[in-house]
Amino acid sequence: MPTRGRISLAVLIGIATVFGVSSTIQAYFLTRVAGETDPMVLHLLVINLVYWYVPALLAPIIIQLATRFQFGRGRIVLPILVHVPAVLAYSLIHSASMFLVRMALMQQAPPRGWWWYARIEYLRQLDWMFMTYLFLVGLTHAIEYRRESERRSLDSAQLEMRLVEAQLQALQRQLHPHFLFNTLNAIAGLMRSDVDAADRMMDRLGDLLRLTLNTSNIQEVSLKEELEVLQKYLDIEQVRLGNRLTVSIDIDPEALDAQLPNFLLQPLVENAVRHGIAPHARPGHVSIAASRHANRLAIDIADSGDGVPPHRLTLLNQGVGLANTRARLEHRYPNDHSLLCANGNPGFRVTVNIPFTVDRALPESIKVGAA
Repeated sequence: MPTRGRISLAVLIGIATVFGVSSTIQAYFLTRVAGETDPMVLHLLVINLVYWYVPALLAPIIIQLATRFQFGRGRIVLPILVHVPAVLAYSLIHSASMFLVRMALMQQAPPRGWWWYARIEYLRQLDWMFMTYLFLVGLTHAIEYRRESERRSLDSAQLEMRLVEAQLQALQRQLHPHFLFNTLNAIAGLMRSDVDAADRMMDRLGDLLRLTLNTSNIQEVSLKEELEVLQKYLDIEQVRLGNRLTVSIDIDPEALDAQLPNFLLQPLVENAVRHGIAPHARPGHVSIAASRHANRLAIDIADSGDGVPPHRLTLLNQGVGLANTRARLEHRYPNDHSLLCANGNPGFRVTVNIPFTVDRALPESIKVGAA
């Protein structure tokens, strides 16, 4: 039977052949040791092969019945009504086959006739035939229970994966409205003072929305794709803050195709701009760097602001703050990532470390900067 998880007919025939030959050898030496007349080996072989071939040929039917009419889950009566007649039919077919073979091979009838001989042989082998049938039923039940367990494990894994994806999408959706709210507020403010700047900001916002919508259902993107989205955001902030903001982006060429959670960098950079640059009238700087270290990807985002108080920094490194980003990293890389915050000289720095994975060949090296 070609069905996955079941024994094929070819395997059953092979096993029956091995048992038939083994039984023939056993019967031959048993006869010799008992001092009886040497038997004809060919006759012994035919009898023993038929003895084992009959259950092998009937096994697929028995297994189909056992699969369809399984015991358990409150089903007892129907399987009994099916298997009791089936085991009796199997015993009669097996006994009739053996009887016909023995009739063909024996040179004379038994002393008390063939009918007496058939009944004696049937009753002598009945318990063994019942055990053979029950063994096949039990084997089928074991295989089916294992397959059902595998299906349940697979369904459970798929359900868990869908749950994680749903949670990641929910976290990602929490990020978008926050950014849109700030950007629209900035555009509203520029409409009163610089209509051209507000218009440029609207154009860049449209470009950013198109990029994010195109990847809204994607859990991971390459660093190169993430930087394209980030650049649109930086263009918007550049319009809003003017010469108060300069940005440098330094990317290891080997890191460009590294995979990372979609829309991971923007909230970190937005945090640097909002807290490190925007509150001050002086010019400020944000640096973004990414590099590969063996099988790890390190991303560093720093600003030239005033940093944070020591107690606040301790809380950040203990998981208080940047909650959405931390949750997304934990979902994607459980116990295999880090997000560290530190005060610079001057400013504030966030470093993300995740496993390095790629989907495509690495592109040519680049090193870009924006001002």
